[in-house]
Amino acid sequence: MPKIALLNQSGQNVGEFELNDSVFGVEPNQQAVYDVVKAQRAAMRQGTHKTKNRTEVRGGGRKPWRQKGTGRARAGSTRSPIWVGGGTVFGPTPRDYSIKVNRKVRRNALRSVLSQKVLDGQFKVLDKLQLEDMKTKGMVNVLASLNVEGKAMIVLPEDDKNVLFSARNIPGVAVTTVGHASVYDLMNYTTLITTVDSVKKYEEVLG
Repeated sequence: MPKIALLNQSGQNVGEFELNDSVFGVEPNQQAVYDVVKAQRAAMRQGTHKTKNRTEVRGGGRKPWRQKGTGRARAGSTRSPIWVGGGTVFGPTPRDYSIKVNRKVRRNALRSVLSQKVLDGQFKVLDKLQLEDMKTKGMVNVLASLNVEGKAMIVLPEDDKNVLFSARNIPGVAVTTVGHASVYDLMNYTTLITTVDSVKKYEEVLG
């Protein structure tokens, strides 16, 4: 089983923590990660795009000129797609972009991302993360103690308002819970900061 340094929120090493091999030690499956991220990004699309075809454009009910004798081409409506102000041919219509991904694939992708973070040394486990009040300075000090650079995601076992409100004004830092951390979110942040309780929840769900 992979072992990782157990830290406190002051950045001090307080021991070793053993990770479950079936969750944090699997060989990353890039195809599963790709499929899940693609599905999650597709689900973000509203799909409300719409253009009007010739039947939906206002006007054009009268034939603009008689059929014969004018020397011009035949025309039955001023809302034909070849006219200015006419309808659009094959334009976008509202649709659902969602893609179905099997639960087994989603779980495999989550295990792959977590294992890759451990392999890359971008996975930090704290014995606990507690802030006495909602102050940005407190979270800045914690991140500085952990030598966190770049984008970081803090994954908690459950909602903690002090941690959430202390981190929300820090650029590139996000706070979420185990149940809400998606594969796309984990891929989007460089460093993943968790607690012992968060890791146990992951092992309970994915193990």
